[in-house]
Amino acid sequence: MLDRLLGRASLKERVAELEEENHHLERQLDAEKERRADAATERQQAEAEVNRLEDRVAELQDRVERLQNEEGESTFRAEETLSRARLSEVLDRLESVETEPEGVFTAYVDAERSLPSPVRDAFGDRASLVASAAPCLAVTDDAGLLSACLSVPAPPSPFTGWADTVQLERSWFEPTGEHVVALVRSDLFAMGEYDGRERTAFHGFDSELKSQHSKGGFSQSRFERLRDQQIDSHLDRCRAAIEEVSPDRLYVVGEGSVIHEFEDLATATKPVDATGEPDAALDDAVRSLWTVRLRVP
Repeated sequence: MLDRLLGRASLKERVAELEEENHHLERQLDAEKERRADAATERQQAEAEVNRLEDRVAELQDRVERLQNEEGESTFRAEETLSRARLSEVLDRLESVETEPEGVFTAYVDAERSLPSPVRDAFGDRASLVASAAPCLAVTDDAGLLSACLSVPAPPSPFTGWADTVQLERSWFEPTGEHVVALVRSDLFAMGEYDGRERTAFHGFDSELKSQHSKGGFSQSRFERLRDQQIDSHLDRCRAAIEEVSPDRLYVVGEGSVIHEFEDLATATKPVDATGEPDAALDDAVRSLWTVRLRVP
């Protein structure tokens, strides 16, 4: 009653209304903050999707260029498998190139991803040829006088860059210093220790595998399990022989289905076809390992 006489009842009602309005505005503010947070998250997801799609478009463009090359729209000006003497001559010539700073472009391009944009920029309309030659070492210059793609037996990590000389190391292309080459097949192992191209030690063995089973059903399944066990045992022997030598540089060649088992030990791996007895098969594998293909875009 006193509040009504003093006029405070209406003020209290107004205060209550303002408090309710304030609470309503606070709820609106919280809802707006949540909406903006959701919008920011959606924007980040959209940007990530745009980046993914742009990478995919670049990959597809490279694939289209590669297919166009295969259809004959552009071809290499020259292709050559380099002999030992010819390889040394080509490497000497590349190492002799000197230009002004950032006049020569060198890149190692692998085949696991789309062509890097610096390679596309450096080679221009010849970039599709580089993509078709990958994995390779690609070299060009700012005047367009130099252009080459070389297969690399012992490849480095992918890189790109401009400099005043061609960026390469002889050990990528030809045997240098002490190293080990191991030939691994599911039924054969041969390992040579080398100093340059000279073999200084040899170790090899083969393992007898069950021949192909002619029956089906359970007998066939049992045969396959036994054969897989024999291969696993053979690969364990191969690993033990390699680890006993413990080489600083190890190149593993042979059957593509088994050499991946040694990637943790190897400097490089390469599938090769090598038949015959361990000694002769290793010689064939080594020749295949150090074969270098030159292509001129």
